Amino acid sequence: MQNENRNEEAVSPVIATILMVAITVVLAGVLYVWASSLAEGNTDGNLALYAFSGEDAQGAPSDGTEDNLIMLTMTQGSDINWATISVKLQIDGAAPVTCDNPGGSGGVCVLEEFGTTTDQEWSVGDGVTIKESGTDLCSTTCSIDVTITDTREGKVIDETNDVPAE
Repeated sequence: MQNENRNEEAVSPVIATILMVAITVVLAGVLYVWASSLAEGNTDGNLALYAFSGEDAQGAPSDGTEDNLIMLTMTQGSDINWATISVKLQIDGAAPVTCDNPGGSGGVCVLEEFGTTTDQEWSVGDGVTIKESGTDLCSTTCSIDVTITDTREGKVIDETNDVPAE
């Protein structure tokens, strides 16, 4: 009888250990699947990281309608076709205006490309000078917020805030 009790006592810790290991493995698997689905859901499988720097363009704004306002340079990201880009300016908190991409016309502002200008893409190191196009947007010192949108994806890819045009 005494021998029988010893076997029951020895079995109990072994079963408990096996159950704890099994529960740990199952929980780890559930957490892994959950974290993977969260990461995939947040990026739509298409993570794109862009960064742009903005600075004052050459020349001071005047009451003219062809002033250089600011310069934007892509500092990080993959090449993106000009046909899928929209650049909007908000000057001193006024309503945003959409600028014409390089080669476009008819808007109140235009993007004049610098860097590699022989392709149809905005690449790292390339940039644009944003200029007035027939409308006086800034006649003295002003603050410009820029929003760059990938129109194909419908997503803002970067915003540059409070770039001074002086």
